[in-house]
Amino acid sequence: MSVIRRRWRFTGEVQGVGFRYYARAAAQHLDLTGWVANNWDGSVTLEAQGTRAALDELVPTIERANRWARIEGVEVTDLPAKDREYGFAVRSGE
Repeated sequence: MSVIRRRWRFTGEVQGVGFRYYARAAAQHLDLTGWVANNWDGSVTLEAQGTRAALDELVPTIERANRWARIEGVEVTDLPAKDREYGFAVRSGE
């Protein structure tokens, strides 16, 4: 089972609606590690790593759980996996 890492940048109504906390709960449920943070421009950045199947399920899980957020745009980037990353953190800002 190979570990991969992705970064998402979400735009839309994604700040002030609990997005980061739903993202953390979804990531923990899917056994992913990484972090999520608000950006100064109103977007949210999320980095997560785990199996491809879990990463593919992350955004749909967040969308199902958080009825208040409205994702209007998503940029996705594949990244190298990080060694020795444990847990999933909510960061205050990037």
